[in-house]
Amino acid sequence: MHLTNQITADKEQFIDFIKNYPSQTPVTMLNILKFKEKSGNVDDDGVHETGERAYNRYGKNVAPLLAKVGGQLVWAGKANQTLIGDYEEQPDRIIIVSYPSKEAFIEMTTSEAYQKIKHDREISLVYGGLIVTETLGG
Repeated sequence: MHLTNQITADKEQFIDFIKNYPSQTPVTMLNILKFKEKSGNVDDDGVHETGERAYNRYGKNVAPLLAKVGGQLVWAGKANQTLIGDYEEQPDRIIIVSYPSKEAFIEMTTSEAYQKIKHDREISLVYGGLIVTETLGG
C-alpha cells in the first residue's frame, strides 16, 4: 500500500460514492492514517506541532459532529508492526467509524461546522486513506 499524497477524496471519488453506495444503508469507514512529522503549525514558543497532535485536535472536534448525524467511533488503534504487507510504508493509526447511512456521512462532511475543522485533518497527514465498507450478512 503506497501511503502518500492521498488526504481527501477527489470529486470523482466522492460522486461515485454518492451515486453507487446503497441509499439508507449503514456504512463503516476504515481510516488508514500516516501522520506528518510536522503539521506546519508553530505555537507561540516556536515549537512545531506534530501531525499526530493536529489530528488528535481534529478527532476531538469531529466527535460531536459525528454524534449529531448518528455516527460513532467503533475502534481506534496505533499500528505497531506490519506482519504481512508493506512494513516500510506502515500507517500510524487505524480508525473504524460507522454511520447510519451514506447520507449521514455526506451531511457531516459537507456541513459548515465540518468545513471549519477539516483543515486539521489535512495538515496532519501524509496519507489519510478512507475505505468505504458495508457489513456482510451472515
